[in-house]
Amino acid sequence: MTDIDRSEARLRLQLGEAGAALLRLSESTPVAATALIKLVQVVADEAARTPRFAKALSGVLAAVAEPASPQLAPVAATPVEKQPAERKSVARRGKRSPGPFDPFAAYRTDGEDGLRARLAPLELEQLKDIVAEHNMDYDRLAMRWRTASKLHDRIVERVKASSTKGDVFR
Repeated sequence: MTDIDRSEARLRLQLGEAGAALLRLSESTPVAATALIKLVQVVADEAARTPRFAKALSGVLAAVAEPASPQLAPVAATPVEKQPAERKSVARRGKRSPGPFDPFAAYRTDGEDGLRARLAPLELEQLKDIVAEHNMDYDRLAMRWRTASKLHDRIVERVKASSTKGDVFR
């Protein structure tokens, strides 16, 4: 028997064992068995169609299974503890600190020019604190901005809009 015949015979044996396991699974949970069959079919078809995918798949599977053992070790029926995913290097802040002053009060007392004058010396993070504290990030863009002038405009825009809201009825 040649090496090709042996590997094909080993593959046929493994396919038979996998088929028997799927039949046993379909007796207890047919939905899971059907889903597994369809998943394997899609992955196998894609691997046959795309050499790059087949190479990536075989690399992953080779890392999982040792090449010395002809068949994979049986999987335990107990659930595996979920490992926490690695976080990116940028840590998210849980809760921002409150802004250094109330922009609505500054607008009421000093007007738009006074508000802009009070916003001018603030750092970017302090401006973002004001935006977060007063829910001024309605389109979820302001917290990503890196320029203070854009944040100044957003704060003034929202303060003016909220302060003049309802003026029509007065």
